[in-house]
Amino acid sequence: MPPRSSGIRRPPAVPRALRHLSVALLVGITAAGCMQEPIPDRPRAGGLVASVASYDLAAGMPTRFIVGLLTEDNLFVSGGSVGLRFFFLGKTQAEGAPQLVDEATGEFLPLPGSPTPAGPELVVGPASHGRGVYAVQEMTFERAGIYEVEVAAQMPGGQQSARAAFQVHPEPLVPAPGETAPASENLTVKDRPPEAVDSRAATGPIPDPQLHRSTIADAIDAGRPVLAVFSTPVYCESRFCGPVTDVVAELEADYGDRADFVHVEVWHDFAKNEVNQAAADWLLTPGGDLTEPWVFLIGENGRILARWDNVATRQEIEPWLKRL
Repeated sequence: MPPRSSGIRRPPAVPRALRHLSVALLVGITAAGCMQEPIPDRPRAGGLVASVASYDLAAGMPTRFIVGLLTEDNLFVSGGSVGLRFFFLGKTQAEGAPQLVDEATGEFLPLPGSPTPAGPELVVGPASHGRGVYAVQEMTFERAGIYEVEVAAQMPGGQQSARAAFQVHPEPLVPAPGETAPASENLTVKDRPPEAVDSRAATGPIPDPQLHRSTIADAIDAGRPVLAVFSTPVYCESRFCGPVTDVVAELEADYGDRADFVHVEVWHDFAKNEVNQAAADWLLTPGGDLTEPWVFLIGENGRILARWDNVATRQEIEPWLKRL
């Protein structure tokens, strides 16, 4: 294991197709280095734009599926629920007619700190009216390949729809539930420089010191559960890292007696493109991809119990902590 204060050079990320998404969608819903391969989307329908916000989908593994929705004039769609239909397009590319493989209902999942519109109706407006994604808490895609989701939304002006393509990999790219957790020696308040411990410390003291007291390795060795958030609050392109880190800090205040709570800063030195070793242990793929934020719950036996990507909320995580 390299010294805990060292960073590793991050390889250049694989170029990604923007898929004609608006700037607001890229900033508001998706995050840096999305693991999906460049897949050409079908023409947008009904004035909506959909973007699959799940980072790591693997064949045969029950997982949460999340998708963001905007109007073509960059207004957020929030609240209520939407209908989802999933189509298999082919093993490596679209091949012949799409095959309908599943249907589900996506429930609105607000970004932590963002308002949730009241009532079952969908709301269209700026981020101040609500910002988040539509989630299916458990989806299973039986085979690897290229898929497409069709999102049907009952908008104020009538039914509209949008489609977005995504990839399902043969195996998870990031540690998944059931796997042994990497016993990482993440940085703590004792390490330097402080901004490598938490990017917010570049302009002040290390915030949330209760999240930087122990390492994942120490907790695993002691047989204690761990809730670990991997994020970079200053440099997060999705702007979700700060709110998600705050959620973990709030949970620590209520459940700190049940588990160790750890924040792992992604960047050791952003200017030098150096990633902290602990973040690389968990998130860096062979192709140089890295996504954030992620939250992982590790059991007392050192195995991963659950994980949440991109948008992670208290309402999803807290039931798991209550069962510890």
